[in-house]
Amino acid sequence: MAQPDTPDHGVNAALQLPPVRGRSFTPPGDPVTHCPRHAQGMRKNWPLWTGYATALWSFAYGVLGSYWSFGGAAYPFAHVRDDRATASVLEGAPAHVVAPVLAVIGLGGGVLALVMTRIRPRGWALQTVAAVLAIGLALVIPDYTLIAVVALAPALIVFAFTGVPGAQGGVGDILYWHRVNLIILFVGGVLWAATAVAYHRRSRSACVSCGRSERPQAHWTTPEAALRWGRLAVAVAVVANLPYEFTRVAWYFGWPVGISDDFHRMMAETPGMLQTGLGLAVLGLTGGVLTHGLVHRWGEVYPRWIWFKAGRPVPPLLAIIPASIVAVVLIPAGLMNWQLPMDGDNWAINAPGILWIVWGTALGAATYGYYLRRRTTCSRCGRGIRSRSDVLAARSSGWRGGSRRAGSPARGPRRSRTRSARSATAGSRPGAAHPRSG
Repeated sequence: MAQPDTPDHGVNAALQLPPVRGRSFTPPGDPVTHCPRHAQGMRKNWPLWTGYATALWSFAYGVLGSYWSFGGAAYPFAHVRDDRATASVLEGAPAHVVAPVLAVIGLGGGVLALVMTRIRPRGWALQTVAAVLAIGLALVIPDYTLIAVVALAPALIVFAFTGVPGAQGGVGDILYWHRVNLIILFVGGVLWAATAVAYHRRSRSACVSCGRSERPQAHWTTPEAALRWGRLAVAVAVVANLPYEFTRVAWYFGWPVGISDDFHRMMAETPGMLQTGLGLAVLGLTGGVLTHGLVHRWGEVYPRWIWFKAGRPVPPLLAIIPASIVAVVLIPAGLMNWQLPMDGDNWAINAPGILWIVWGTALGAATYGYYLRRRTTCSRCGRGIRSRSDVLAARSSGWRGGSRRAGSPARGPRRSRTRSARSATAGSRPGAAHPRSG
């Protein structure tokens, strides 16, 4: 049996990477080379460590499921008093039914995650199971807890110690075990999603980092197409939350739209209740404005009014990470509102929140379109255009704004456009051959 050429060969084979001879391939001029070595390794080997993290999470939750199956304490879906209950679909489910299922899924999922991480991928069955687990854990089982934590994170401590809104006995009165368990399940769902994506890319012989392969790029993933459908996604995302924002602003100013006069009076008499609704509406409106940055130039290059960064490229992750988090946590909150009863006189309490499903889905699509337009050369496979500045300059036909600093995208659009066009035609750096990704 032939011996591997280098110690890295085994890991590369597991990740469907080309064999490494002598040293790893790193495209010259790639900004990743300036990152610390351990951070670069974490980013390049994310399919490996996320797969192991998924297995560890699954085994741990499987052990908890076994413990609850034999009558262990702290079963997270047990009946509790109303002020400690969640709106999860499993709330109130009996332990003798749900706990064994959690044990089987957890322990079996741990084995599945290891198999998906270590073996050569075959077929679609395993990635389908992983996708179902990801959707169930991250989107179906949780309730509004995730969006509440994201939206009210700066105010959680204030709520806990000031009693606004309502009396609070500390952080434990807000993040109690039933809610913390939903956050833990959400984290597991995200890990399973990452494992499914990595396995799917390996099954297509694509680069596990960027998803690109030797196959021709699908038209809908080109920057031009992504901009077109991204604009539609942004429009849908902004419009979907308008009913929620309108009703909460109307309630604050004394107009009980979609609720009875008695319920509006109760809200007005509860300290901070109307103010909280107004604050959430303002956050939604602010988010709608920021969402436009996913398809406008000021989302890629800092505008002039941000004088200390004017003309410099906006780091893509600065938009992608928060937008992705908000998009994902909106969907379970919308599903929760869908499951709640609709009172004819108080329909506006829950009905506008159902549209969060649409909002989250559209925001996720717009964010993905932004990613497709901003991605550059992959540090693992070398596919893609050379630099973000080339992308910006190529799309800035005739634009002369921005900073006068050397290296600003606004300094030389004509020169960069030609270079970017050649790179886009070749699929990578001019004259460079693509390394194989699997």
